Amino acid sequence: MRKWIMFINTLWTIYLGILGAVAIGYLIKGKYKTFPARLDFVISIITWIGLFGYVTNIQIMNTSLWKIVFFGALFWDLIYSFFLADYGEEFEEVSPPIKYIIIAVVFILLLGPLYFGLYKYAF
Repeated sequence: MRKWIMFINTLWTIYLGILGAVAIGYLIKGKYKTFPARLDFVISIITWIGLFGYVTNIQIMNTSLWKIVFFGALFWDLIYSFFLADYGEEFEEVSPPIKYIIIAVVFILLLGPLYFGLYKYAF
């Protein structure tokens, strides 16, 4: 059982590192040019801090704050992902229903663990 817990903690730590690396990589490449993209970066940093607290089992601020962050960030990420994000030429030839299905699947796969951990941390 102990090995299983260590394995799960390792996976969470790897996921945390990947999220941080992607955010920093986008920052270095200058991908945050618009106001919504910059706001998304700030919200991503806040959620990353919450996930860090969950993964390391350190209480950062109080749980009431993280409840607000959980719902606010989830709402923002859904709005941003589906309506505000600039995907460039990636979806030019794709019909809107297929585009939204792809966005939803990618959202669940990539950000699902973030919001699961943030939920567990807040509640």
